[in-house]
Order: sequence, then structure tokens, then C-alpha cells
Amino acid sequence: MCNPLLDIQTTVEKSFLDKWGLKENDAILCDDKHNDMFTELTKDFTVEYIPGGAAQNSLRVAQWILNSPNRTVFFGAVGKDQYGELLATKAKEAGVNVQYQINETVKTGTCAALINGTHRNDFRSLCAHLAAANTFTQDHLQKEENQKIIEQAKYFYVTGFFITVCPPAIIQLATHSAEFNKTFTLNLSAPFISQFFFDKLSEIIPLVDVLFGNEDEAAAFANAHGWETTCVKEIALKAAALPKKSTKPRLVVFTQGPEPVVVVEGDKVTEYPVTRLPKEEIVDTNGAGDAFVGGFLSQFIQGKGIEASVACGSYAAQEIIKKHGCTVPSVCKYH
Repeated sequence: MCNPLLDIQTTVEKSFLDKWGLKENDAILCDDKHNDMFTELTKDFTVEYIPGGAAQNSLRVAQWILNSPNRTVFFGAVGKDQYGELLATKAKEAGVNVQYQINETVKTGTCAALINGTHRNDFRSLCAHLAAANTFTQDHLQKEENQKIIEQAKYFYVTGFFITVCPPAIIQLATHSAEFNKTFTLNLSAPFISQFFFDKLSEIIPLVDVLFGNEDEAAAFANAHGWETTCVKEIALKAAALPKKSTKPRLVVFTQGPEPVVVVEGDKVTEYPVTRLPKEEIVDTNGAGDAFVGGFLSQFIQGKGIEASVACGSYAAQEIIKKHGCTVPSVCKYH
């Protein structure tokens, strides 16, 4: 469950970024002045439409590796428009069973993914408009068909981004998961979640069985708790030891880019080295975190174990950063 956004990706000159007040290597939420920018992009540029949004990216990657459609279901809100239909089509093509809440008055959320530069020196500017994604309500989960999906699911994945949208829906899924001894997983998603939504995050953490994040998100999480450390291993240990509703030990998985993945299970810390890609193979690191989670979960839900799950997560991240956007290649070594 997360915010479904349609990425509108194209290559532009720096003058286009300047015209719309955008910066290279930046990500912002757009305002009203950018509305005409989206019109100009779709009218005057050759664009590629890619289903985006963090959790939806992760599920597309998981489905690519699993190579068996509809192993995953996605909840989020879109508008009743062309973009919402396109988002659903692209996600379904990737094997994700999307069950969107349709908002008839607010348009589908979009993200302009603008590439500027020459191949290996590309800059990427992201301009996101959440729109309908920001209107998700808990009653979507109460629908009979969605209740059946929730009852059948064994694993749940929600991003921290969704804490800004509908915390009651997160609590509902997490509570259900704990009650029926299922597995509820959460991603810290971004430093601002711990910085500005810590109260809501703290309500959810006791229900979390698997916690994902990167080193920056871990640092923000530690700072919000008042832990005086920036050591990722220490933070992971403290996060794993936080109060928990069920007796199942909490698993904490923190990535650090090219540095080892830190995993804590109970009170045991393990570091898993990451194979570094040559610089010339790295095109876009933007979707690496989403891809890691997708790869990890693709093995974890099959009971393959932590080492195999981390290895697949790292493999998926490496494949994704060789391409623009969170786009999977046609060949997968897991097939």
C-alpha cells in the first residue's frame, strides 16, 4: 500500500529545467505553476510512461523476479482519467494486481522524471504531484473484495510515505497481520517521515515485523528517538529491540548504497557485502532502494532465508541502476 504515481520520463535541455524553476539532481513536490509543464511535456516531447510510486516499483520488481503474475496486490488511490487507466495497464502488464481506489474529482498523481545531460553524466530532476494519491481513505479496505484479498495475503508491505496519507489504513493492515500471525513490513522511506511524522510512525512500529531503510533514513529515525549515534549497526540493533506487539523477533534491514547491507534479527547483527558496479555501468540510482525491497521480498515470501533475500535484493538494485527509472530488463537470472 502506497502512493501510485505515473512517472512521465523524457530527456530535456537545461533551459527547460530553468524555465520551470527545476534543479538538476533534485526532487520536489510540484505546485500549481507546474501544471502547464505536464501539458507541454506530453504535447511536445517523446515521453515514456512508467508506473511509479515506491511500493508499486517494489512490487513490479518482485513480480519480474517471481515470473508468476498476481502474486502481489497493490492498494492506492488514482483519479478517474487517462493516466489512472495507463497506470493500471502498465502495472498489470508487470504482473501486479492493482486494486485502486478511484477518485472521480481529483486527477491521478504524476511525477515528471526529467533527464538532462549526456549518458553517463545524466542529471535527473523529479517533480511529483500526489493529487489523487493523497486522497486514499480507509473505507477502500472495507470493500468485500478487498477484505478477501487481505484475508488471503500472508505478507504486507507499506511505505513510510503512506503515513502522510492514511495512517488508519496502515494500522488496520498491521493489526490484522499481528492478529493472524502474518508478516507486516514497513519502509522508513525518507528522512522527513521520522522528522515530521514521528508520532504516527511510533504508533505503527510496535506492529512491524520487518523494517527497511537506508543509512540516511536510519540516522533520521535514530535522531527522532534521541539516540546519540549515527552507527547504522547500533541503530539497527536499537530499532530491532523497540517494543513489539507479537513475540516474533523484529527483522531490521538497512542498506548503505555500495556499502554492506546491515541486518539485525533479534540481537544478532550480520553484514552482507555488496558487489560494486563499475562507475560506467551506473546510469540512475533513483530506484535502487525500491528495487532492493522488491528483490528481497520476492525471496522472503518464498521462505528462502535472509541471505538469499539480501542477495536477490542487491541483484535487483544493480539491474535497476543500469537503466533510467525503475525499469526492469527483459532478462532475469532468477528465471
